[in-house]
Amino acid sequence: MSKTEEFKALGRDDANSIESILADDAIDFGTLAHTTPVGSDAIFTWDYDRSRAGLSKLYERAKTSQWNGSTDLDWSIEVDVEAVAREMQSAIAHLRQRLVDLPNSPLKKWTEAEWTHLAIEAFNWRMSQFLHGEQGALICTAKIVETVPWIDAKYYASTQVMDEARHVEVFSRYLDTKLDGHYPVNPALQLLIDDIIGDNRWDMTYMGMQIMVEGLALAAFGFMHAVTQEPLLKKLLRYVMSDEARHVAFGVLSLKEYYAGLGAAEIKERQEFAFEAALRMRDRLMMHAVWERCGVDREMITRMLFEVRKPGVNPFQAALFSKIVPNCKKLGLLDAGDGWLRERFTDIGVIEYEDAPDTETEYALLDAVAADREATPV
Repeated sequence: MSKTEEFKALGRDDANSIESILADDAIDFGTLAHTTPVGSDAIFTWDYDRSRAGLSKLYERAKTSQWNGSTDLDWSIEVDVEAVAREMQSAIAHLRQRLVDLPNSPLKKWTEAEWTHLAIEAFNWRMSQFLHGEQGALICTAKIVETVPWIDAKYYASTQVMDEARHVEVFSRYLDTKLDGHYPVNPALQLLIDDIIGDNRWDMTYMGMQIMVEGLALAAFGFMHAVTQEPLLKKLLRYVMSDEARHVAFGVLSLKEYYAGLGAAEIKERQEFAFEAALRMRDRLMMHAVWERCGVDREMITRMLFEVRKPGVNPFQAALFSKIVPNCKKLGLLDAGDGWLRERFTDIGVIEYEDAPDTETEYALLDAVAADREATPV
């Protein structure tokens, strides 16, 4: 049984229980390598007609928007890690205060030095998860090249493989040269990627990676880019975001066409997967290793974080859904089946994001590489 099937079988309350979340922390994903089954057959197509104008346009933009992580970023910049960490901490000051105000919170007596230590470790953790997520995207996109039946989608996906390799490269280099210490992959992230890779339906790899994980990444990068003034990180994130916006748009363009031909039962499966994946990312991306390194028990902090996960408290969670909800609407998933997904997103307080810019529209606005080249003619 995959983790998604297990999650659904347990029901959301049981799946998001403290015990279930802590049990995932005990999974051994290996020190140097992790092996997971890959679903789906490779599909060759003899139809070379590029009949999908949206994908062709995206492919042409991808070809002209490539950048070089070694030469387009100034790696000589010295990074004040503590200053960046303080920027991140100030952006979630409201969440910090909510955690402090909880009854019996162990954080009530923390000094500013302890909060700074947490912020530095959290910065390392976030950058590590970006790195691991980009490798997941690299592998998933390579699978998409093999399994998608349309030649114009294979063309575009091949450019994304290069993008993802570049992202792995730059995040790894930043961690190695500017920060002190990698963190292992978060179990919730790895388990979701395993489910995405293992599904034998090509469109589920699209849904899981291009819409959910890439949507999460775009939200996370945008949040950090808005907060930090560190010049190397800011440009790195700006360039990565320009790629990621194209990647999500690729998923929207491809799935919108495919989902238009699916029956009600198949659409319901996609709605359920989108909702469960969103909840897993919302409720399970917890920095247990960071909190324990800072002296806070992982069970205690999990209970505390559940207490303060109400809408409006965590700005990053809001940013996550600001990408996922409008893209689900563009795919027709929000109101299909008598509005099942709309009801679910309403229940958890995020339906307000349905009219935020969907990424099919947004990607051209985020093309940082093209903007910089226009500003600096050769």
